[in-house]
Amino acid sequence: MVVGGGAPVVVQSMTNTDTRDVAATLAQIAALAEAGCEIARLAVPDDKAAAAMKSICEQSPLPVVADIHFSAGLAVAALEAGASALRINPGNIGGRKKVDLVVDAAKARGACIRVGVNAGSLEKALLVRYGGPTPEAMVESALSHVRMLEDRGFDAIKVSLKSSGVPVTVAAYRLMAAQRDYPLHVGVTEAGTLLRGAVKSAVGIGILLAEGIGDTIRVSLTHDPVREVEVAYRILAALGLRRRGPEIISCPTCGRTEIDLIGLAEAVEKRLSSLAEPVTVAVMGCVVNGPGEAREADIGIAGGRGSGLLFRKGEIIRKVSGTTEDLLEALVQEIDKLLEEKKEETPHG
Repeated sequence: MVVGGGAPVVVQSMTNTDTRDVAATLAQIAALAEAGCEIARLAVPDDKAAAAMKSICEQSPLPVVADIHFSAGLAVAALEAGASALRINPGNIGGRKKVDLVVDAAKARGACIRVGVNAGSLEKALLVRYGGPTPEAMVESALSHVRMLEDRGFDAIKVSLKSSGVPVTVAAYRLMAAQRDYPLHVGVTEAGTLLRGAVKSAVGIGILLAEGIGDTIRVSLTHDPVREVEVAYRILAALGLRRRGPEIISCPTCGRTEIDLIGLAEAVEKRLSSLAEPVTVAVMGCVVNGPGEAREADIGIAGGRGSGLLFRKGEIIRKVSGTTEDLLEALVQEIDKLLEEKKEETPHG
């Protein structure tokens, strides 16, 4: 998995299973992979978790990053078990000799190290000097940790500077991007529950990606990690950076709407949730203006009282009579037909 250097932005998430439970952790990694996740990060809090990493790394469909705090021994054990990368703070690993042990193990494994700075766990001296977890304090912390690795001839480094506040997060990444050219892992930490966390992540991550800052992202949600991946791809799609699965265009309801547009749009979204192919689908509530307003959609339906119009790229292809469920089925069938046509048009070999 290539991160940085002009490669597409990589989507990652973190398991919330007990890493010592190999079966449960592998099941969650498989679900993340199915959703499009490209890197899985796992907490390694003790020796039992480190021992479980061997089986996990051997069977995981995704590269595995070991998340380590305070223990050089656990970092080395995770690398020896097959971890592709570490997320650590070299400054709290335990002195020069222990940092050397971790660097030597990372070099032997060909692994990278992410210096992960969190506003909630900055060094006390920096908090005093800057008067709190400011962007400047976060960047100074990151640079001090980066230099520990650079001094040992290690440059396979990624950096993250996360805060639960969007303005602080954005400012910290901007400062870091201006000072070093290492790949940046971007995210708003502890962003919150599904809706709140998605909004904060979309704003923070979106601002940075729109400015060309960020090589890999994690949406942090108090929810199923699979939803983190879904939100991440929607952020990337909204910015035109990557597409996975359907893009659904649906109009807000108004007094002219004569069908259950909210229910239809939600039903379409649910039916297409497992679709990986990129396709733009419109669900419109006006048969008069709908096709024209959504003419960029690959396919869509504009519903009216007791009927709807199926259209492609703004051109009406047929009328469908019946209930909202009938409109849904007709749309899904037409999407299947469109995807089959695209598959046949794709050259093989």
